[in-house]
Amino acid sequence: MSTHKAVAVSLALLGATFLASAALAEGTGLIAATPAELKWTPAPSVGPGVMISVIEGDLKKPEPFTMRLMLPANTKVGVHTHPVTERVTVISGTFYFATGDSFDAAKAKAYHPGDTLIIPVGMPMYAATQKQETVLQLHGTGPWGITYLNPADDPRNSKK
Repeated sequence: MSTHKAVAVSLALLGATFLASAALAEGTGLIAATPAELKWTPAPSVGPGVMISVIEGDLKKPEPFTMRLMLPANTKVGVHTHPVTERVTVISGTFYFATGDSFDAAKAKAYHPGDTLIIPVGMPMYAATQKQETVLQLHGTGPWGITYLNPADDPRNSKK
């Protein structure tokens, strides 16, 4: 009988731990967003016409973030790095991505909805879209940023 009591006590403690964890999760604040509810703003550091929607966090702070990027058709993002590990999931469209120090469209692999990339801190990379708009979801722990290897590739430096 003492084995049964020990199992019962263990299950009760396990259940209490689970309920406490669930209560803590609820206390931190639920974030729920449908695509129609997202607020989009320009993302000039990524490229002309690129839009960003920050779902969670402050990209300038050392805290978790979740964001979406909407890249128009025929977008090219030059070779760049990020100061954080970036976790990217393709939501819609086709995302052409490669790593390396120079942009070579022929080396970019096509990623489709549901595909995921986990890109380490400081890895040189480049990307593009072709015939259709592409939406990506990115998450990680900030502060997030983008640094182009060639300043001429940085859209913030283009003269209009």
